[in-house]
Amino acid sequence: MTGLDRNGAVFVLTLGDDENRFHPDRLAAINTALDEVEAAEGAKAVVTTGLGKFYSNGLDLDFMAANPDASETILVDVHLMLARVLAFSAPIVAAVQGHAFAGGAMLALAHDHIVMRADRGFFCLPEVDLGIPFTPGMNALIRSRLPVATAHEAMTTARRYGGEDARSAGIVAATAGEGEVLEVAIARAEELAPKAGAVFGAIKARLYGEVIAELKSV
Repeated sequence: MTGLDRNGAVFVLTLGDDENRFHPDRLAAINTALDEVEAAEGAKAVVTTGLGKFYSNGLDLDFMAANPDASETILVDVHLMLARVLAFSAPIVAAVQGHAFAGGAMLALAHDHIVMRADRGFFCLPEVDLGIPFTPGMNALIRSRLPVATAHEAMTTARRYGGEDARSAGIVAATAGEGEVLEVAIARAEELAPKAGAVFGAIKARLYGEVIAELKSV
């Protein structure tokens, strides 16, 4: 399950140990964890990660299919989470130790930096193969965080990027070997922790103002 631990100035938010899809309970747990970080004083930063094979596989499509009346609310809540992470007032780094697909890939993109395992796991936006168009908010997020040529390729081909390919394409900031992804992400977050605060959040909120507006308009 989703949990939050503290390592000095760095809070490690573990999304879970399964596919870490965006079920209502997981979304609530993520927001509760971010609330705790926001309430903490002083230098601080966040690292998000998963356990095992997956960072996150995005929307919980099985739950949404079984609960159609809740689908719209879940989609809204996911968009709000992406907007929150994008403008979070403390540095936030994604330690992508496994697969990041669809909404999980978008969650990683909303972070300030991504550290990805070099030798295993893929970053992928498979919506074109799934027959699911990107919402305007998702489209705006991806375009704001990726080079245009990379965004075009990722969104129209559903290419699966391994760690080194993702780094070359400008998707991730750094790669690391097995067992080192979280360590590298924590070190990067710790270095940035003194930047946390209202000014840091305001800079990002203004930098991505149009994206955040699109995400919140769902």
